[in-house]
Amino acid sequence: MQPAAVSGEPGFEPLVVLELASDIKEEAVVWLLSRIRDPQQNGGAELLVEHLGPGVRPQEKENPNLFLVGASWQRLLSGAEDLGLFKEYSDGSMRGFTCSNKHNFKDFTGDGDSFLSMAECQHIIKHELDTLRAREETHVPGYPQAKLYPGKSIIRRLQSKRILIQMFPLHHKEELKRLSFSWYQKVRLSLQPLDSIRHYYGEGQALYFGFLEYFTFALVPMALIGVPYYLFDWEDYDKYVIFAVFNLVWCTVILELWKRRSASLAYQWGTLSRKQAFEEPRPGFHGVLGFNPVTGREEPLYSNAKRQLRIYLVSLPFVLLCLYLSLYVMMVYFLLEGWVLSIHDENPTFWTGVLLFIPSVAYAVVIEAMNLIYRYAAEFLTEWENHRLESSYQNHLVLKVLVYNFFNCFASLFYIAFVMQDMVLLRQSLATLLITSQILNQFMEAFLPYWLQRRRNKKMVRKVQGRRVLEDKALPLAEQVRLEADMSTYLGTFDDYLELFLLFGYVSLFSCVYPLAAVLVVLNNITEVYSDAFKMCHVFKRPFADPAANIGVWQLAFEAMSVIAVVTNCALIGMSPQVRAYFPHSETQLILWTVAVEHGLLALKFILTFLIPDVPKHIQIKLARIEFESLEALKKKKMLEASEPSKTVLC
Repeated sequence: MQPAAVSGEPGFEPLVVLELASDIKEEAVVWLLSRIRDPQQNGGAELLVEHLGPGVRPQEKENPNLFLVGASWQRLLSGAEDLGLFKEYSDGSMRGFTCSNKHNFKDFTGDGDSFLSMAECQHIIKHELDTLRAREETHVPGYPQAKLYPGKSIIRRLQSKRILIQMFPLHHKEELKRLSFSWYQKVRLSLQPLDSIRHYYGEGQALYFGFLEYFTFALVPMALIGVPYYLFDWEDYDKYVIFAVFNLVWCTVILELWKRRSASLAYQWGTLSRKQAFEEPRPGFHGVLGFNPVTGREEPLYSNAKRQLRIYLVSLPFVLLCLYLSLYVMMVYFLLEGWVLSIHDENPTFWTGVLLFIPSVAYAVVIEAMNLIYRYAAEFLTEWENHRLESSYQNHLVLKVLVYNFFNCFASLFYIAFVMQDMVLLRQSLATLLITSQILNQFMEAFLPYWLQRRRNKKMVRKVQGRRVLEDKALPLAEQVRLEADMSTYLGTFDDYLELFLLFGYVSLFSCVYPLAAVLVVLNNITEVYSDAFKMCHVFKRPFADPAANIGVWQLAFEAMSVIAVVTNCALIGMSPQVRAYFPHSETQLILWTVAVEHGLLALKFILTFLIPDVPKHIQIKLARIEFESLEALKKKKMLEASEPSKTVLC
């Protein structure tokens, strides 16, 4: 399960790597290692640490301060109990692990040395390191500017001061090879190995790939309907009403069914009923030192009023300015579109026909570039707002990025559909935006990572004395660690979910006028599975497991998009000649009927949301049974504790 052991303490298995600054003070290293090794009762993490030796051919630029962290199995099991890790019980239910009850869990045999997955072990070690706190120290030894106070997270302070460069979990080469083969190295028409992905990378990654797979399969009915619709009704734009009605039902039902699928996976993996750990302040959070009224510990405090002023007086105006610039670029695009169209109308030739597509392609490229630039600006602003918790930081970042990306990508389509009311141009613009964005994304996410990996492999071959270093031959541990340390850091699923969100928007909002949109998105998602799998296995460092129970704030984002899709498709239906024929003399009646139908469909959507339970019935029963048994056990424990004093009195 683990990488090869290094020389040092018998039975030591390296799981996590700590890379300290190359010029770190010696006293800081000695202090940090002692705090990591100290017993828990003395405020330490009680973990095992070994220094990584030099590589096969030491380089001058190599950082000598790499340390491998592991733990004894008893320490890992007690950490699993502290974390409230859920594992499968002997009766098939998922229950919180306890050391006192360990032999009643299904896969616990012998000393339990195969009970926890490597990802779970690495997550436990990360938790223990993150909760390592200062005692009486006022600063990091050798660094007077790196202030400490009782209760301050040591690792977070070292990260914020760049004394700790990075902390990452090690890959397991054999396990990674098996996962790669079953995941992306063979082309097959079967489901992804979600359990294996979860076992190796954790629940957060597995849920993303599960959602990507589910979204792809959910698009198949729309794609199957879209192909004949495209072939037989392509020039008849008046017949998109049926497809728009299908969109209304589709975008509501698939999201409700996904919540049930997500709950089933989360229960199976033991994260559905797991209690959320108390959230610590972010590493970048700063403020005046004070006392947290909840924990009673000393930590930085920052006025919420100041944060709100930064949000509403700086961040909000900046976002509005960016939206205005996006609107300005859109109007420039329409001017170019009109100019090119006039040239083509005056002298229609093959080349002027090609020229018709240039403004749309250029606009699509500009949109992608603006989204990328805005993303960096949004991250800077959200960091500057100084949010205390990581969840708050992520929510504000997601909101900024989603609002801008939605406006930037879809504003032109709304303008064409409802202001210009040109269905031919809408179809052309949607097709161009979708195809161009997919080509750019495939280049950035598939070809570029593959090229970078090839380049990195060649560099490593030269490093290891010119020997052939391939996946089939295991690297020495020192070289494996240094190779992984040089890999790109995986930044999470944010960009992946954002891409799926925009694709969902293209399909649910306007695919009735371009039926092949679903087909293109299905093809994109299939290549996305393979490119993302390749990047996870060979381009990025292994991320720490994220014990997620759902896709988080992205579920709300997709549901908001589905509400907008209902309004958009109702408006498109109201604009169709078939519906207008029923109201030949009254535009007002048409609008009123369209709004009434739209409100009725929204009501139906929310009724469906209420009627379809988020958690399947059989899982609800299992969770209720576990809660009942826990309450009964607690009652018995209290009764026993109450009876013991009375026995003592009688004696």
